[in-house]
Amino acid sequence: MSAQVEVRTKKSIRWKSRVLRIVLGLVLFCLLAAGTMFILIFHGPLIELKELYVTTAMTTYTHQYLARWFVSEDEIRGIMEKHKVPEPQVNSDEKAVRVVQPFIKEKPPLEYIELSGKGFKGYLIKVGDPARVKLVATDQIGSMGLKVGEFVDKYHAVAGINAGGFSDPGGESRGGTPTGILITGGQIRYKDDLPSYSLIGLDKNNVLVLGRYTLKEIEELGIRDAVTFGPFLIVNGEPMIKVGDGGWGIAPRTAIAQTKDGTILMLVIDGRQIGSLGATLKDVQTILLEHGAYNAANLDGGSSSTLVFNGEIKNKPSSSFGPREVPSAFIVMSERSLRDEYRFWRVEQKLK
Repeated sequence: MSAQVEVRTKKSIRWKSRVLRIVLGLVLFCLLAAGTMFILIFHGPLIELKELYVTTAMTTYTHQYLARWFVSEDEIRGIMEKHKVPEPQVNSDEKAVRVVQPFIKEKPPLEYIELSGKGFKGYLIKVGDPARVKLVATDQIGSMGLKVGEFVDKYHAVAGINAGGFSDPGGESRGGTPTGILITGGQIRYKDDLPSYSLIGLDKNNVLVLGRYTLKEIEELGIRDAVTFGPFLIVNGEPMIKVGDGGWGIAPRTAIAQTKDGTILMLVIDGRQIGSLGATLKDVQTILLEHGAYNAANLDGGSSSTLVFNGEIKNKPSSSFGPREVPSAFIVMSERSLRDEYRFWRVEQKLK
């Protein structure tokens, strides 16, 4: 071996040795950092992070084991109870909301707003005329749902969000089987065999109704559209989450609300992705309060969360397969469609 080749070989060995030391140093640093964070979170002062980790894991169907790896069952129960959203003592007061006709309001009849918060991005629609908001359901209840965009296209709507929850064994459901109760156009489309139902709906006066009701009470209230989900976030102007963050961790969210003048708020927040990890229920409550919500409720979230506006999916659904099929959606009808529906109703009443 020549002297020149030997020098190059020694330089190459020294260079590789330095690279190896740097790599090993980085690995060791990462391990130490991870270990330090683990100690600080699960055995140290970062209690809020531990509780957020636990509530996020425990409100998923498939990843609850991530919480149980590091936290005992007793502590998990304590954390979940601490952050639990309390049940309201009374139902929403539908008489407290005075629906102001949209042509009297100074605000635009339909607004689309993009939001940002600490670790999340959101999308909000404000509908000045609550009569334009309808709940629609799949024609194949019990077998297959539709994507929000498909609901919007089918009813020639201008916007829509996913609504009620559905049975999803193994995470492989096609979104066809609702849970609780499902009412569209005043007709019960689905109901579980229960003495009463947790209700998120609109009555004949276009007022958002939240509470627990029997079938008789639902009929007496004149509920036109409703689903079952929760928890309720604001009832009669009172925020429900006053301690903790709601106990559901961070995730994609969907919610519906109404202001005292009747304006409907439809909110979707992205989650489980770079740029938007998700929001807590407290985050959702705060946003809706800032926009004047008097009554508000959480709707089905996670990979179901979808908002469509003017023919486009505005958010980024967290499922790797894109938007999921769901049993129901709150849609915003065009003003023309609403007028046509009213004319049809007038004709139908005369025929009767």
